[in-house]
Formats: sequence, structure tokens, C-alpha cells
Amino acid sequence: MNIELFWNEQIGFPILTLLVFLPLAGAVSLWLRKDPGGARVEALVLCLVELALSLLLFVRFESGVPVMQFVESIPWIRPLGIQYHVGLDGISLFLVILTTLLTALTVIYSWDRVREHLREYLICLLLLEATMIGVFISLDLVLFFVFWELMLIPMYFLIKTWGSGPEREHAALKYVVYNLTGSVLMLVGFIILYLNYHDWAVTQSARNPYSFNYQHLLLAPVPLQKQVWVFGLVFLGFAVKGPIVPFHTWLPHAMLQGPIAVSVMLSGVKLGSYGLLRFNLSLTPEASQLAAPLMMALALIGLIYGAFIALSQPNLMVMMAYAGISHLGFVTVGLFTLNQVGIEGALLQMVNLGIAGAGMIFVVAFLVDRRGSLQTSDYGGLAKQAPVLATLSLIIVLASLALPGTNVFIGEFMILVGAFKVHWLYAVIGVTAVILGAAYLLWMYERVMLGRIENTKAAAIPDLNGREAVIAVTMVVLILWIGLYPAPLLSRMEPSVRVVVERLRGESLSSSAIVRIDPDDLRNSPHAYLLEMLAGPETGSDRPEAAR
Repeated sequence: MNIELFWNEQIGFPILTLLVFLPLAGAVSLWLRKDPGGARVEALVLCLVELALSLLLFVRFESGVPVMQFVESIPWIRPLGIQYHVGLDGISLFLVILTTLLTALTVIYSWDRVREHLREYLICLLLLEATMIGVFISLDLVLFFVFWELMLIPMYFLIKTWGSGPEREHAALKYVVYNLTGSVLMLVGFIILYLNYHDWAVTQSARNPYSFNYQHLLLAPVPLQKQVWVFGLVFLGFAVKGPIVPFHTWLPHAMLQGPIAVSVMLSGVKLGSYGLLRFNLSLTPEASQLAAPLMMALALIGLIYGAFIALSQPNLMVMMAYAGISHLGFVTVGLFTLNQVGIEGALLQMVNLGIAGAGMIFVVAFLVDRRGSLQTSDYGGLAKQAPVLATLSLIIVLASLALPGTNVFIGEFMILVGAFKVHWLYAVIGVTAVILGAAYLLWMYERVMLGRIENTKAAAIPDLNGREAVIAVTMVVLILWIGLYPAPLLSRMEPSVRVVVERLRGESLSSSAIVRIDPDDLRNSPHAYLLEMLAGPETGSDRPEAAR
């Protein structure tokens, strides 16, 4: 059964549309502005407003029920059944918040570091934020694909124009070619689902048998053979974006050659993992079960491979890239445990690694700004010269290696529990990767922050300035808060994850209607969403009547 709670029942204004189009309007305003200083201030204010709006989503979100919330639905291309249909649930809520947070912190970091083509740089950041949020809130597959593809444009120009590496143009092109190829395959999978829904809707005598609506597609049974094709095609699109080994080769290149903004977003926002959870597991549950052993094998290979490569890397940014690949393997392991604790741990870990991973990128950026080098051999003894940087960096490093009390530990523990429920060997390999992760992260910290100052230039390194301290302290606060008190996140994630697990088990309720419910009913009864089962497909209106 699918339920939608519309924006005017929760908050009084179309907040999701505002989250997408406010950065777009800001980009237009920046294009018309000539003052670089004013452009910085305007971009930061826009990003802070975006962050405030996303936090308002958290405050007004109805926890305890698996509903799509803050929904907006407007016909777009009626003959093809395409809508402007947006909403979010416990799966996408925190990824939207994370996107707005990292964008704001990136603007703060870039305040005095980007001088060439400043307006265009800020415009690209705002466009990237808008398209990423669009990906997370889209409930129409065509709308999702539009945002997914548009996201390539600002990322391409960020790498090509503001990258610092000599091969940045090649890295930008490689990023686009890889991701565009995966996207085309994903689109073919979406079209198969669309045609399958049409065939099913005709048998149900639906008034409009054409729809790319995610909620509608969940209702139409998909034959197993067709599920396998859809799963494979859609998986390839998300595996490249992840990236999952062996589709990962573009990532180290993009992070090494591109600017810090690109590295922060690539490390912090897990778009590919979100797609696997939202579309692969939900829309092709039987194929997901069949593919789970293969997916688990790929995830574990990536987990160990990424950790070993990171362990051997003297280059800090390349080390972070392969650490991210290893961490993504952990998330994929959790997703394909196909059980509640594993999938919920994977979703929580997407958020946790977004914080810790982006935190590590910022630490590397702080070091490069001071020393101008990515080689660990050029550092040493910085704890004496920059104690605040060393202390805050240590907390972020400890979080990345999943020390108890930090946020990454919670998600990692849940994933290991879920993996152990499937097979003890999966958990053993996961623990091995944790040990390897601790090795390369502690080795890196020891080489950079501790020991003697071998390089005379390192002795003059200053400590964190005010803006850098804001970034580092924000990351540390989130690491400790989620690590010590993850309940606000888990309580909002659990119902939506439970629906996915029920579909995987074939236990989910089926209904051919989409209904919405009153917020008071949600507050009065946690089971209110089970009270309505309407027969017959939705007809006549793009916005359904309220269930009473």
C-alpha cells in the first residue's frame, strides 16, 4: 500500500520545490551580479537558507510511518504519464539535509580560495546542489533521470575549470563518459518498467495506463525474467555512479584532478547507493534476492581492494578516494543483506560516511593549503605547530575507522550484524576491512601529525582560522552527536526501510490506489496507514481524494 502526505497538510508551502528552485534562482542572480564580494555573501546566504529549509523538513517530518511526505504532484507530459512528482521519506530525508550541509560548508571553505571565475564557480555549486536534491526527492522516473543527467553539467565544469591537476580536462571527460554510459543503461531499465506497468494497467482497465510514477510502478507485478533485466540495467547506472568495483576507475582521477568541492561531494553524497536502495531493491525484489550473492561478492571485493590500495598510497587524496571505495563496499554489503538491520545500517552509514568522508577531505584540504603537497612524506610533527587542527583531525580520523562513540561505528555495527545473519563469512571479511581501515588511517595520521618535523617548511604551518574551525567543529559535533544518540535518525529511517524489507520478503501490502492521510491520524495511531485499502487503479485526477 502506498500513502502520500501532501505539503499543504504538513507545512503550508511547497518546501521541496523551493529547495530545488531557490539555488536555481540564486544561480541566475549571481550571473547578473558583478561584485565578487557580494557574490560570495549571496551564495552563502542562499546555502544557509537551503540548510535551514532542510532542517525544517526534519522538524516537521512525521516519524513512525512509511509515507512519502511533503508531496507535490503536477501533470507534466500527460500523454506519456510523466509528472512533476516530488516527495521524501525516511530513506531520502537525511541525504537531502546532508547535501545542503556540505554545500554550505564548501562555500565557506572556498571563501578566499577561489579567485578566478568566482561567479561561475558559485553558480556551478548551486546548480550541483539543486540537481542533487532533485535526485533525492523525485518520485517520477523521468524527472529523476532529468536531474540525474543535469548533475553531470556542473560537475564537469567544476573539474575542468577549477581543478588543480594537469589532467583535469581528461578527468572531467572521463567522469562524464562513464556516468553517461551508465545513465543510458539505467534509462532502458526504466522504460522496461514503464512498459510493464502499461501492460498491467490495461488489464486493470485503468483510465490512464501510462505512468513513470514510482508509486504506481510499485503496484504492477513484474515477471522474474523482466526483473532480472531491469535489475542489471539499473544496477549498472548506479554502480558507475557509486562507484562499485570494478566501475570505480574514474573516481580517484576525478578527486585528484578536481577541486575540493568535487571531492567533498563525491565522498559525501552517496547517490549510487541511494539509487540501489530506492529502485533496485524496491522495484525488483525477486531479482535482488537472486543477485544478492553476486552483489555481496562485488561489495566484499571492493571493501578489501579499496582498503589495500589505500594502505599503499603515499598521496593523501588518492588514499581518500580508495578509502571511499572501501567504505562504499561496506554500504553495499549492508544493502544486500536484504534484512532490516543490514539495510537500515547501510542507510545510516550513507549519512555517517558523508560526514566523516567529507570531514577527511576537508582535513586534507587544510593541509594542502598550508603545505602545497599531497604527499605524506612532506609532513610530520604538525601537532606541535597546529594543535587545534591535529585534535579535530584526530576525532574525524577515529570516526572514519569506526571507533565506538563515533557515528560510523553505529552504522558499521548494524551492517556487520546484518551480514552475520546472512553468513558468518561476510561478517569476518567485513571485520578484516575494518582492521585494514584502521591501519591506513592511523598510519596517515602518524606520518602527518606526529613524529619529528623533518621538513623545515612544515615548522611554519599555522593553525586553523575561523572559517576552517567552523567546518571542522561542525563535522566533529555531528560525529559525536550521531555516535552517542542516533535515535532521531533511526526512528525516521526504520518505517521506510521496513517497507523495502517487506517487499523483498513478498509481505508488503498491495493496493492499486495511492491515498493520503491526515497528519492527526498519524499522530493518533501508528497503524493508521493500514486502515484504507481501495480497490481499482487511480483514475481521473492527478491528486487523489483523501482516504477517510
